Amino acid sequence: MRIIRAADCKVMPWKNGGGTTTEIAVSPEGASLSQFDWRISMAHVGADGPFSSFPGIDRTLSVLTGNGIRLAFSDAETVALDRATAPFFFAADRAVDGVLVDGAIDDLNVMSRRGAWRHRVERLSGAGSLAADQGLLVLVARKGDWLVSGASLAAGDSAILDAPGHVELTVVSGDEAELYAVWLTAS
Repeated sequence: MRIIRAADCKVMPWKNGGGTTTEIAVSPEGASLSQFDWRISMAHVGADGPFSSFPGIDRTLSVLTGNGIRLAFSDAETVALDRATAPFFFAADRAVDGVLVDGAIDDLNVMSRRGAWRHRVERLSGAGSLAADQGLLVLVARKGDWLVSGASLAAGDSAILDAPGHVELTVVSGDEAELYAVWLTAS
């Protein structure tokens, strides 16, 4: 298991000035935005605007903080996301505008190259056990302090586990503990 501390993550401002992205992990390591196989990041979205298009990429978006965002797709589909909604999966090459609901948000973005990798994201709020039968399991601690098979994760820290593998999750502190599990599997 590899631990990634929040302080070691790279923060990058957006070209349009509408927010920042904190890169948690990318494969291959150091890959550019046009060459990654998969990427996990958090974004601070401070203004309405179009999402960047990522041809051939699938994306899952989860709202971490704030009152939410409305996704307005060019084909007229509209989806409202907030803290209570499940992580939302969509093609990252669909044209979409984000409209904030009463202020800025922070979100978790998981992206994978279609046809090469698949991903699934789940929000967890308590102790349990998880398995990675194939590929990778990435854990992103959002709130509270966690023990992941004995390794300590504070809010903002992440862990990457290669398959096959199994982890035991324990909440050490935090009334509203929250952790995101991301399963990444080669197609």
